[in-house]
Amino acid sequence: MFITQTLRRAVQLNPNGVATIYACRRQTWREFENRVARLAAGVCSLGVVEGDRVAILSLNSDRYLEYFYAVPWAGAVLNPVNHRLALPEIAYTLNDSGSSVLFIDDVFSTMLPSLRTLLESVRHVVFMGEGQLPQGCIAYETLMERHQPIADVSKGGAQLAGLFYTGGTTGRSKGVMLSHDNLVFNALNVVPELGYTQDSIYMHAAPMFHLADMASTFAVTLAAGTHGIVPRFDVEQVLGFIQQEKVTHTLLVPTMINLLVSSGRIKAFDVSSLRRMLYGASPMPGAVLDAAMAQMPGASFAQGYGQTEASPIITALPPEYHVLGGDKLRSAGRAALGVEVAVMDKDDVELLRGEVGEVCARGQNVMLGYWGMIRETEETLRNGWLHTGDLGYMDDDGFVFIVDRAKDMIISGGENIFSVEVEGAIYSHPAVQECAVVGIPHHEWGELVHAIILLKQGYSLNEEELVAHCRARIAGYKLPRSIEFRAEPLPVSGAGKILKNELRQPYWEGRDRAVN
Repeated sequence: MFITQTLRRAVQLNPNGVATIYACRRQTWREFENRVARLAAGVCSLGVVEGDRVAILSLNSDRYLEYFYAVPWAGAVLNPVNHRLALPEIAYTLNDSGSSVLFIDDVFSTMLPSLRTLLESVRHVVFMGEGQLPQGCIAYETLMERHQPIADVSKGGAQLAGLFYTGGTTGRSKGVMLSHDNLVFNALNVVPELGYTQDSIYMHAAPMFHLADMASTFAVTLAAGTHGIVPRFDVEQVLGFIQQEKVTHTLLVPTMINLLVSSGRIKAFDVSSLRRMLYGASPMPGAVLDAAMAQMPGASFAQGYGQTEASPIITALPPEYHVLGGDKLRSAGRAALGVEVAVMDKDDVELLRGEVGEVCARGQNVMLGYWGMIRETEETLRNGWLHTGDLGYMDDDGFVFIVDRAKDMIISGGENIFSVEVEGAIYSHPAVQECAVVGIPHHEWGELVHAIILLKQGYSLNEEELVAHCRARIAGYKLPRSIEFRAEPLPVSGAGKILKNELRQPYWEGRDRAVN
């Protein structure tokens, strides 16, 4: 299997169908393929050969999708950069990967003078924005127009297709190596799970660099559907785009869905075209999911659980289990097609159903390894299983319930407390906009449950009221022992995950380890 197969299939099945919608631009699949083949020729003219890494630092656009296909068309390797990283972290990603070409848009071209001083391998910068060409850059459209289309190199299989850097908040960021087989296998899995067809119009609102959104990038193309693209998540823009373009499918991470349902704006737009809402990338608070299902009753909700190392889908919870009050609603679903899932103890022995351990997976979706990190690869892929770092259990029907990240579990007074459970109780209070629960050091109990909260605008809440609210929902030993109310949104990653490491760090400074 190889990535460009999905594009050639779309052209074969639906040549005159709309491939992309972005701002005022639309193009058919035949037009899209022609531009991809020209861009691939342009990339080769810059000295890129098979196996070279080509990076991109940009908000979402139709040109971002062209990059996703032109690079493998030329036989090179993708490196989509997390644009939420700090400048030194971006430079590390580019240098560690040895990327020789960087595509960049208007928003991030302003950092080029500072970024260039840190770069070691980038030889050419291609400006894919709409504004004035920055000094020392190559114009995207000019690069494309100067070349005739070239033939697809048709390389793939187990060969490296892309480097996808994870983390960066704790220690060295790891470059996840995904093959063509990994990414296309995932696409073949996603198409039936989400019901993509030629009539599907998928909206890219989550960042396109992230595998959560990319799970549908190659799948929508495989189905010869339409890619609708907004630059970034914005409540009004997203709702307006759904209404205007009659979007049928999208993926939003829980923080985005929370912003939608708490905005009060959904009822002001016609979102009746929306058939499937996929969510994933981080735990979904139950109260937020209930509100989303109530406010968008015409949409079928589906959850995808996974991680970058799995390309990314591991389990899926389809719409038929999204029933308010249903016993499977809080699960992450069952093993995706072709994926094997097991819950293991610390010795990699599978646990009995209902016992909490580490969620592990294996299948054709599992990564090749970490770029240049042999020890970390061996540890994560030991005994032939991908070790996710997530704690969970499996019920008798094969549904996986995630209870926490191993690193986010709080041990207080000898009791294991899962932060996700406490957050669920807090989110159920109508005054809470965002929250994160972390463990902080305590001389007697080891760790205390600490909640960091942003209230909805116009609401008030004190510690006593919140604890009383939680007491009716979770056991006493799980209650927050300290609460911090913040005036600004909590820090999030490029994929919209709340950065608990950043929130936890001040409480653990000066200590040898982040457990007590």
